[in-house]
Amino acid sequence: MSEMRKPAAVVFDIGRVIIQWDLRHLFAKLIDDAEELDWFLANVVSEAWHHQQDEGRPLSEMVPERKREFPDHAALIDAYATRFADTIPGAVPGTHALIERLDQAGVPLFGLSNFGGDFWADFRADWPVFDRFRDIVVSGHEKVAKPDPRIYEIAEGRFGLPAQQLLFVDDKAENIAAATARGWHGHVFTGADALEDTLAEHGLLPRA
Repeated sequence: MSEMRKPAAVVFDIGRVIIQWDLRHLFAKLIDDAEELDWFLANVVSEAWHHQQDEGRPLSEMVPERKREFPDHAALIDAYATRFADTIPGAVPGTHALIERLDQAGVPLFGLSNFGGDFWADFRADWPVFDRFRDIVVSGHEKVAKPDPRIYEIAEGRFGLPAQQLLFVDDKAENIAAATARGWHGHVFTGADALEDTLAEHGLLPRA
């Protein structure tokens, strides 16, 4: 592989790559009945509905609209807006250590995440691991979400490196496919051990 084709920087997704994220982690604390919990997560505060935040729709529109649709669940819908931190069980095992090693090796680190703009500032303040990142593109701020090609174009402009020098790590195959279609390198994240192998194969980390 030529030097121009080798990845020189790593771009990380955030949810389920760096931090765990699960709406159930919050609402299991608030809904005791298992069937009701499943129904609520499938129909009221679902991941599909939450994706509107990732696409840039503000909570000030989303929450009142949803409460009008499901007035009996108004308090739970409010909890979605006010208790986002409770949807995060913790860090994804092993990824933070890889980020630290990459940073210590001088590898430029970036983020590209489908993430709600209204939730970002408080979330970012809670996770100092992102101090190691040079820039993070947040879909909710850009009002376009992966796998739309436009967000990858935005990232390329922000990061200042050609697509061929970016290795993207994401847990969704469709997001990796959109990146590799633009010439990025890609790794579908399944765990830190497999990611470490990929980083070593590309010469970004020494083999353990």
